[in-house]
Amino acid sequence: MLKQAPTTTRLARNLRKRDSWAERLLWSWLRNRRFASYKFRRQHPVGPYILDFFCVEARLNIELDGFQHGHPSRRREDAERDSYLESRGVKVLRFWSSHLRREREAICNTIWEVLQERAPRPMPSYCRSGKATAKA
Repeated sequence: MLKQAPTTTRLARNLRKRDSWAERLLWSWLRNRRFASYKFRRQHPVGPYILDFFCVEARLNIELDGFQHGHPSRRREDAERDSYLESRGVKVLRFWSSHLRREREAICNTIWEVLQERAPRPMPSYCRSGKATAKA
Protein backbone atom coordinates (compact mmCIF):
# COMPACT_ATOMS: atom_id res chain seq x y z
CA MET A 1 0.00 0.00 0.00
CA LEU A 2 1.26 3.46 -0.84
CA LYS A 3 2.40 5.76 1.91
CA GLN A 4 -0.01 8.65 2.44
CA ALA A 5 0.87 12.31 2.63
CA PRO A 6 1.26 13.48 6.24
CA THR A 7 -1.54 16.02 5.80
CA THR A 8 -3.97 13.30 4.65
CA THR A 9 -3.06 11.11 7.61
CA ARG A 10 -3.44 14.04 10.00
CA LEU A 11 -6.85 14.90 8.51
CA ALA A 12 -8.01 11.27 8.86
CA ARG A 13 -6.98 11.25 12.54
CA ASN A 14 -8.89 14.48 13.16
CA LEU A 15 -12.00 13.05 11.45
CA ARG A 16 -11.87 10.00 13.71
CA LYS A 17 -11.90 12.31 16.74
CA ARG A 18 -14.90 14.33 15.47
CA ASP A 19 -17.26 11.66 14.16
CA SER A 20 -21.00 12.22 13.78
CA TRP A 21 -23.74 10.27 15.58
CA ALA A 22 -24.30 8.24 12.40
CA GLU A 23 -20.61 7.34 12.11
CA ARG A 24 -20.55 6.28 15.77
CA LEU A 25 -23.62 4.12 15.24
CA LEU A 26 -22.32 2.38 12.10
CA TRP A 27 -18.89 1.96 13.68
CA SER A 28 -20.54 0.19 16.63
CA TRP A 29 -21.89 -2.36 14.13
CA LEU A 30 -18.60 -2.82 12.24
CA ARG A 31 -15.76 -2.41 14.74
CA ASN A 32 -13.68 -5.24 16.22
CA ARG A 33 -14.77 -7.64 13.47
CA ARG A 34 -18.35 -7.60 14.84
CA PHE A 35 -19.86 -7.78 11.37
CA ALA A 36 -19.33 -11.48 10.50
CA SER A 37 -15.62 -11.08 11.41
CA TYR A 38 -14.87 -8.72 8.50
CA LYS A 39 -12.21 -6.15 9.43
CA PHE A 40 -13.17 -2.53 8.77
CA ARG A 41 -11.05 0.61 9.05
CA ARG A 42 -12.56 3.96 9.92
CA GLN A 43 -11.53 7.19 8.12
CA HIS A 44 -9.00 5.33 5.99
CA PRO A 45 -6.93 7.37 3.47
CA VAL A 46 -6.83 6.08 -0.13
CA GLY A 47 -5.14 8.34 -2.66
CA PRO A 48 -6.47 11.88 -2.27
CA TYR A 49 -9.61 10.67 -0.43
CA ILE A 50 -10.50 9.56 3.07
CA LEU A 51 -12.97 6.68 3.16
CA ASP A 52 -15.56 6.52 5.97
CA PHE A 53 -15.48 2.73 6.52
CA PHE A 54 -13.20 0.50 4.46
CA CYS A 55 -12.87 -3.29 4.37
CA VAL A 56 -9.53 -4.16 2.76
CA GLU A 57 -10.39 -7.83 2.26
CA ALA A 58 -13.54 -7.07 0.23
CA ARG A 59 -12.26 -3.74 -1.15
CA LEU A 60 -15.53 -2.22 0.04
CA ASN A 61 -16.05 1.39 1.09
CA ILE A 62 -19.16 2.40 3.04
CA GLU A 63 -19.97 6.11 2.96
CA LEU A 64 -22.48 7.89 5.17
CA ASP A 65 -24.00 10.93 3.51
CA GLY A 66 -25.54 13.82 5.39
CA PHE A 67 -27.80 16.56 4.04
CA GLN A 68 -24.89 18.36 2.30
CA HIS A 69 -24.52 15.47 -0.17
CA GLY A 70 -27.88 16.34 -1.75
CA HIS A 71 -26.50 19.54 -3.30
CA PRO A 72 -25.81 19.17 -7.08
CA SER A 73 -22.15 20.23 -6.85
CA ARG A 74 -21.55 17.74 -4.04
CA ARG A 75 -23.20 14.97 -6.09
CA ARG A 76 -20.74 15.63 -8.91
CA GLU A 77 -17.82 15.47 -6.47
CA ASP A 78 -19.16 12.21 -5.02
CA ALA A 79 -19.53 10.74 -8.53
CA GLU A 80 -15.93 11.68 -9.39
CA ARG A 81 -14.72 10.17 -6.14
CA ASP A 82 -16.71 6.96 -6.69
CA SER A 83 -15.34 6.70 -10.21
CA TYR A 84 -11.77 7.10 -8.93
CA LEU A 85 -12.28 4.40 -6.31
CA GLU A 86 -14.04 1.99 -8.67
CA SER A 87 -11.16 2.36 -11.16
CA ARG A 88 -8.95 1.01 -8.35
CA GLY A 89 -11.25 -1.92 -7.61
CA VAL A 90 -13.05 -0.42 -4.61
CA LYS A 91 -16.83 -0.87 -4.44
CA VAL A 92 -18.65 2.09 -2.87
CA LEU A 93 -21.89 1.79 -0.88
CA ARG A 94 -23.63 5.02 0.12
CA PHE A 95 -26.28 5.38 2.79
CA TRP A 96 -28.06 8.47 4.06
CA SER A 97 -27.20 9.08 7.70
CA SER A 98 -30.84 9.75 8.48
CA HIS A 99 -31.79 6.20 7.40
CA LEU A 100 -29.46 4.32 9.75
CA ARG A 101 -31.85 4.02 12.67
CA ARG A 102 -35.02 3.37 10.66
CA GLU A 103 -33.58 0.93 8.16
CA ARG A 104 -30.92 -0.91 10.13
CA GLU A 105 -31.88 -4.38 8.93
CA ALA A 106 -32.00 -3.39 5.25
CA ILE A 107 -28.64 -1.61 5.50
CA CYS A 108 -27.01 -4.55 7.28
CA ASN A 109 -28.42 -6.96 4.69
CA THR A 110 -27.08 -4.82 1.84
CA ILE A 111 -23.62 -4.67 3.42
CA TRP A 112 -23.68 -8.45 4.04
CA GLU A 113 -24.68 -9.23 0.44
CA VAL A 114 -21.92 -7.06 -1.03
CA LEU A 115 -19.34 -8.51 1.34
CA GLN A 116 -20.43 -12.02 0.31
CA GLU A 117 -20.12 -11.12 -3.38
CA ARG A 118 -16.63 -9.69 -2.96
CA ALA A 119 -15.09 -11.85 -0.18
CA PRO A 120 -17.38 -14.78 0.68
CA ARG A 121 -17.45 -16.20 4.20
CA PRO A 122 -19.72 -18.75 5.86
CA MET A 123 -22.63 -17.31 7.80
CA PRO A 124 -21.82 -16.88 11.51
CA SER A 125 -23.28 -19.58 13.77
CA TYR A 126 -25.51 -17.09 15.58
CA CYS A 127 -27.31 -16.38 12.27
CA ARG A 128 -28.01 -19.99 11.31
CA SER A 129 -31.33 -21.66 11.95
CA GLY A 130 -31.67 -24.15 14.82
CA LYS A 131 -31.58 -27.18 12.47
CA ALA A 132 -28.32 -26.10 10.83
CA THR A 133 -26.72 -25.51 14.24
CA ALA A 134 -27.82 -28.94 15.51
CA LYS A 135 -26.20 -30.70 12.53
CA ALA A 136 -22.89 -28.86 12.94
